[in-house]
Amino acid sequence: MKILVCISHVPDTTSKINFTDENSKFDTNGVQFVINPYDEFVLTRAMWFKEKQGASVTVVNVGNATNEPTLRKALAIGADEAIRVNADATDGYFVAKQLAEVVKNGDFDLILAGRESIDYNGGMVPGMLAGILDFNFVNACIGLEVDGNTATVIREIDGGKETLNTNLPLVIGGQKGIVEEKDLRIPNMRGIMMARKKPLSVVEPVSFDATTQSIKFEKPEAKGAVKLIDANNVGELINLLHNEAKVI
Repeated sequence: MKILVCISHVPDTTSKINFTDENSKFDTNGVQFVINPYDEFVLTRAMWFKEKQGASVTVVNVGNATNEPTLRKALAIGADEAIRVNADATDGYFVAKQLAEVVKNGDFDLILAGRESIDYNGGMVPGMLAGILDFNFVNACIGLEVDGNTATVIREIDGGKETLNTNLPLVIGGQKGIVEEKDLRIPNMRGIMMARKKPLSVVEPVSFDATTQSIKFEKPEAKGAVKLIDANNVGELINLLHNEAKVI
């Protein structure tokens, strides 16, 4: 089984976010980038298939050369090879088109991606990719087993879970549950050294114009001032809620 894991290069969740050029561009200065957390869950599941079923695992990213450390980390975790499509990830459809070309050229059976990236939270690439390829697609996946050409998939739905049987080739939009957080892997020294020798190919993008563009970003409003009332001063609390906050 040939598995392709789609990797997004995203800011660490603890990063302080700022914008430049009149709030039209993301400011990368001082920002630490990591593997998208949802992608890390599916990468860990791919490693299970490699170890238990002998699958080969390729990771792919659409981005410029600054994204390569993130791909190298995926190689250090255990992926066999990496591909970087040499283009800025301008919008979801553009990314899906580039990934589709990689899938076609690599003849992959199973494509794993996080359900969304934590930077733009578009949640559109896995579904678009499946649509372009005409592959089966399951989103919000929290369980995955493969036996030959058949996959048993558990996905999260409102109020519960749904178990599905489907055939390969298949695109998965995964999340926490496909593996547990405690099962995520930290590269060890041996993995880091081996990653330096593993192939990282750079391919040029197919010609395709992005269909959308980001015009402006806006931060959430700062939290308002907080008044603390003594726990025993119920009268003052009621007075403020009634006359100042006007909620009662």
